[in-house]
Formats: sequence, structure tokens, C-alpha cells
Amino acid sequence: FNYYSDAGSPFKFAKYIQPMAVGIVSYAAYSIAAKVVNTKTGVFLMILAGVICYYVNYPWIFPIILLGAGLSTTWKYKQQPIEEKQKLKIDWRNFFLWAGVFVGVAILGGLTKWKPILLFENFYRNGSLIFGGGQVLIPLLYTEFVEFKNYLSSSEFLSGYALVQSMPGPVFSFSSFIGSLSMREAGVGGEILGGFMAALGIFLPGTFLIFFVIKFWDSLKRYRYVRASLEGINAASSGMVAAAAVLLFQPLDNTIDIYLVTVGTFLILAFTKIPTPVLIVLGILAGVIFG
Repeated sequence: FNYYSDAGSPFKFAKYIQPMAVGIVSYAAYSIAAKVVNTKTGVFLMILAGVICYYVNYPWIFPIILLGAGLSTTWKYKQQPIEEKQKLKIDWRNFFLWAGVFVGVAILGGLTKWKPILLFENFYRNGSLIFGGGQVLIPLLYTEFVEFKNYLSSSEFLSGYALVQSMPGPVFSFSSFIGSLSMREAGVGGEILGGFMAALGIFLPGTFLIFFVIKFWDSLKRYRYVRASLEGINAASSGMVAAAAVLLFQPLDNTIDIYLVTVGTFLILAFTKIPTPVLIVLGILAGVIFG
């Protein structure tokens, strides 16, 4: 990517994988909504979250949306089945471990202003907000690193997102990609460090969840208020991904072939079993030939 940027090339090989990336994100929004949005309240919250995310391009808006959406559906707790209550056991050491890293790295980044630490904090924070799968990270990362901090261009973001779809572990690969480009001014060593800190930041919250928090979460879900809140959180997550698809599409060329590739990618994912990596390879070949 640095080579193409220095050469002044507009990523011609990525001409078609960029709209394909939008199609992939659009399909992700559709898939999440089809699975978790099945009430009028959910539809309303999904649309509301999408509109807010579209017009308010600040990283702090996402936790507010998720918290507000979750609280707005707790009143429906009576619709949840009653489960046998058990005493809630909380190993506060595990919580303090997660929260300690969260607060500690934020303070350290604020004091040092060292970009690798800031990158770790950014990805650790965003990784802690995932609800509904890795695709929910897309609006968070786009707003944080493209709209707010301008570490990447829309073209770079879209191209990288599309390319990592052909690799195992796309969330971690994409995080490393963003971290590397965010540190490009520091040379190859900086790019490697940025990629490592980004991957570490996105990896740790899930690790804490699996090994430390999951037992607490299983106990917490026995409470009807908590289960009811998931309707709002999941609906808001799908709306956030839908807003990301619209934001990602806007910088693309307003040409018929871009529209056709975007819609075609969505339809192929929705109605066929063609693997995403195959689509990306075909898109790269088309870009090389017709770009």
C-alpha cells in the first residue's frame, strides 16, 4: 500500500474489491438483522442507531448507543421466561484485571502520547464493545481511524478490509493492517510495532472474556432484565453496521460498474455458497485487467 501511495497510484488493482467490501458489510448488516431483529422495538432501535451513527462521527457515540439501546428494552423483562435464581458469584479480581488494563493503558497513553500505546488503547476499547460478531467492529474502526483521526483514507480502509476477507482470522488481520498503516510514518519498524499493538489490543478483551468473564456473564444472563436488554443491544449493533455500509459506499466512484459490483456481491453472498475469498480473488483479477 505504501508503494502504491508513493507512486501516486489510486490502487487500481483494488477498483472492484472496494465496492465488494461494501457489499460484504451490507450483507453482514442484513445477516445480523435477520437473526436478532424480530420486533417492532428492535426495528426502531436499529434504524435509530443507524441514523445516529451516520450523522455523529465520534468514537464515544458507540458505547452510548449500545448502553441506551440496552436500557430501552429492559422494560420488556416480563416477556422473558423465569429461570431458577442462583446467587450471583462475581470474582472481582477478574473484573479488575479487565478494567485495570482498560483504565491503565488509557492513562498511560494520555501521559505519553506515544502512538503504539494509543493504538493499543483504541483497539482494546473497541474490542471490548463487540456485540454480534466481528463485523460490528467495522463502524467503530472506520469512525475512529478514518473519520476522526484520519490515519487511513477510505480507499485504504476498504481495500484492506476486502483483502483480509481472503485470510483466516480477518478481524485480527484487519486490525494489524490498520495499526501498521497508522504507524507508516515511522518506517517498517513502526509498521510492525503498530500492527502488533493493534492485534494485541483487539485480542485481549476476548481472551479475558473466555477465561475470566464468561462464568460471570452466564450467571448474569439469568436475570430477566439483562436478557431483555440484549434485544436493544443487538438491534443497535445491526444498525451500526448498516450505517457503516452507507458511509463506506459514499467515497466510491458514482459509476454503474461500482453499483453493479456492490449489489452483485451482496446477492452472491445472500443466495449462493461461493466463499468470500474466491470473490475477493476474482475482484482483484478484475481490477488488474480492467482497472
